[in-house]
Amino acid sequence: MTAWLWPVVAAWIIPGAGHFLLKKSGRAGLIFMSVVTMFLFGLFMRGVMFTPEMGADYLTTFINYGGFVSNLAAGGIYVLTTMFNYSQPDMAGAVHDYGTKFLVSAGLLNIMAIVDVWEIARGEKE
Repeated sequence: MTAWLWPVVAAWIIPGAGHFLLKKSGRAGLIFMSVVTMFLFGLFMRGVMFTPEMGADYLTTFINYGGFVSNLAAGGIYVLTTMFNYSQPDMAGAVHDYGTKFLVSAGLLNIMAIVDVWEIARGEKE
């Protein structure tokens, strides 16, 4: 019944770990490299981490909370980054903006991997 819980938690903490626990090592390595590389590129481009804060309007609030959830979905690498006080000011420039998109995309990719682990662990997918 809850055989999926530990692989899903592992997939969030370390991208690819859930697939590794389910004996899908090729997929695990690919996911780990993809999520970590995308996250690191976002850091190297000095992307901004979102914080959950209320904005002046509903759209800004939605963007801030959505970005925060996406950053948090990257798992352990997000936690390590915030533990070491990574903080960049939101400044104009294409490189910084792309860096922010890379950070968010890494989390979204990990969400897709977590859903994949959940489906495999429940027997819905091979």
